[in-house]
Amino acid sequence: MSRTIKFAKAGGPEVLEFVETQVPAPGPTEVRIKVKAIGINRAEAMWRNDAYIEPVKYPAGLGYEAAGIVDAVGRDVTGFAVGDEVNTIPSFSMNQYFMYGEVVLAPEYAVVKHPKSLSFPEAASIWMMFVTAYGALVEDAKVTKGDFVIIPAASSSVGLAAIQITNYAGATSIALTRTSAKRQQLLDAGATHVIATEEVDLVQEVMRITDGKGARVAFDPVGGPTFAKLISALSFQGIVYLYGALSEDVTPLPVLEMIGKMPTVKAHNIWLTTGDETRRKAAVEYVLKGLEAGALKPVIDRTFKFDDMVEVHRYLEQNGQFGKIVVTV
Repeated sequence: MSRTIKFAKAGGPEVLEFVETQVPAPGPTEVRIKVKAIGINRAEAMWRNDAYIEPVKYPAGLGYEAAGIVDAVGRDVTGFAVGDEVNTIPSFSMNQYFMYGEVVLAPEYAVVKHPKSLSFPEAASIWMMFVTAYGALVEDAKVTKGDFVIIPAASSSVGLAAIQITNYAGATSIALTRTSAKRQQLLDAGATHVIATEEVDLVQEVMRITDGKGARVAFDPVGGPTFAKLISALSFQGIVYLYGALSEDVTPLPVLEMIGKMPTVKAHNIWLTTGDETRRKAAVEYVLKGLEAGALKPVIDRTFKFDDMVEVHRYLEQNGQFGKIVVTV
């Protein structure tokens, strides 16, 4: 028997329930994992609210990232054996698989060997953040030396990953935060420049930093009213990626400015990378090399216990964390 977390209707953190279930033997291409740690993502709060990129089928589980030990494998699984330490990579629908549990099933393609240099909590924190940033900045934009990258919501786990990946690629990171409260933390985390958007003019600061040219890339999880400023802060034919919807307000487009500047606006999500076997393997290799080189490092804000998952989601929705929230099992 295993405790898993389910919810029968959309709502606040209080809809999450602990359910005792018998986790079945893995199917032919599945791996069963005894979970040691779970990475918590904004996507899971959106899923709980039924405000995600696909509709929820009830009763629903949730969770994308787990680290643990294999305790059974399906008959066609060749890459893993009982006793292996593994992690899961977000590359499946939470209507099919979920990681909030003491014992979980995962498809073999979503399972990777555990990086030896990391603890279970650290490993549960890395894949969503680094692969999401890698997909936009390295795989698509191919950022390199001489490029400037604007990173809104820079103290989020993906924002911090974007800072590290920008630096690893040789480009220059411009971290955005609302006030100066997290300025030093962001500088310590590797940001080359930090702009407190409620205290100074965002566009003027970016132009000052870039000698009037603007940034080639913006990597935005927010949208909403400030989106137009990101367009203004881009260079000619720059690119802005929208990978989240933290703002619930309308996202305006400054049409005349866009006609003059000719930027590219792209929606982005991790599935573009993890949904393709070749791309997924390249991303895993990139992240592992970055970890080995010390260029990429987990940033954990706070660790909770599995029993506290309702409180975990309350904390997540306060938007105060610096880095990843992790749960130990």
